[in-house]
Amino acid sequence: MALSLKKHEMPVQDPKVRAHNFDEVALGYDEETAVAEAERCLHCKIPQCRKGCPVSVDIPEFIGKIKERDFDGAIEKIKEANALPAVCGRVCPQENQCEKYCVLAKKGESVGIGRLERFVADRYMAKNEEVKPIEFAADAQKVAVLGSGPSGLSCAGDLAKKGYKVTVFEALHKAGGVLSYGIPEFRLPKDAVVKKEIENIEKLGVKFELDAVAGRLFTVDELMEEEGFDAVFIGTGAGLPRFQGIPGESLNGVYSANEFLTRCNLMKAYKFPEYATPIKVGKNVAVIGGGNVAMDAARTALRLGAEHVYIVYRRSEAELPARKEEVEHAKEEGIDFKLLNNPVEILGDENGWVKAMTCIRMELGEPDESGRRRPVAVEGSEFELAVDTVIVSIGTGPNPIIAHTTPGLATTKRGNIEADEESCATSKPGVFAGGDIVTGAATVILAMGAGRKAAAAIDKYLQKKKNS
Repeated sequence: MALSLKKHEMPVQDPKVRAHNFDEVALGYDEETAVAEAERCLHCKIPQCRKGCPVSVDIPEFIGKIKERDFDGAIEKIKEANALPAVCGRVCPQENQCEKYCVLAKKGESVGIGRLERFVADRYMAKNEEVKPIEFAADAQKVAVLGSGPSGLSCAGDLAKKGYKVTVFEALHKAGGVLSYGIPEFRLPKDAVVKKEIENIEKLGVKFELDAVAGRLFTVDELMEEEGFDAVFIGTGAGLPRFQGIPGESLNGVYSANEFLTRCNLMKAYKFPEYATPIKVGKNVAVIGGGNVAMDAARTALRLGAEHVYIVYRRSEAELPARKEEVEHAKEEGIDFKLLNNPVEILGDENGWVKAMTCIRMELGEPDESGRRRPVAVEGSEFELAVDTVIVSIGTGPNPIIAHTTPGLATTKRGNIEADEESCATSKPGVFAGGDIVTGAATVILAMGAGRKAAAAIDKYLQKKKNS
């Protein structure tokens, strides 16, 4: 039989139905589809796909096991490198990473690596097998991990497997970081996926301390000098919202995407009044930005009852930073893309509530430092967009608390912690950092890759410390 140049379609909810619920959009492969997709893999002598994986999963090996219907072997192979396979199978931008290097992608579509990862991870979680806890030595060294997002979880899991006693400190009341507060239920189910992935790490022997704000309840120095931690990993992410600085951003009805999604995801505003978290979404909503977070905010607003939702983005569709799949899903659900437009003012009524947004049309000029063509305003092209809610999704920065309370910790002008790219070591001995707190807002899998690098470096550091 000739090899198919197209990957097997992912079954999804009907757009007209899913636009009104928070159930997961993508439904996942069944066993036969997964095996058929695995059979598309060419098993190249020199596989290129692996170099696109930030956590170095042995991709050909796990796909080969799916082909043989050895699904247990496949998940074990993935979990050697990836502590959160069910998460990564859903939210990783595989098209720009492992799948980008697949040989099949040169003539058609790559193997559906992410879809196959999700299939075996979901199958494993459905079996609910016991995770064997680590037996720690009596003199095991202690490591504190600040932040329970992707980098922190990845680092904690790897360190526990190496025999270290790990405590994860999380500022919020639920572990998971951006996985819990930032990514909507319809893309990443919290109880069915995130909670179970975290429980599996906890079963290894990792302790979680919630409602523990680093830099307020304790400092990095206090953890090391008074609490007896031998090393600290900082993986607190980049959760500080950025705004444009245009008039009207303080009006009622203006949200940062961070606040809007946190209310919906972590605080369950979409289940109000079952959960006592209010959120006001008007009839006409504008989301400023073009990344995955903007798509998440727009699609969430639609599900909360908005009649019209606009994505207002200053560049063209070719420059949208969001995943192609998320853009397609948003369009299918009826999100209106107002491209090559930039907000210049948010207008309010006599009671201080948003009533409209003034935008100016843009055209693309020469490429800027990012390689994308620079948007240039078209003089005299201003127009008003009638909206009653505005969600700003133009990026986030690092919370400055830890940096301000940790003497000797070097940071960049933007407030990110300076850390070695390979070892994640900071300017402060015994303190390591990785993920968005170092790089700025990036992807889940890149943060996980940093967590793994840090775990290896911490192990090396502590072994040297122990033997010196």
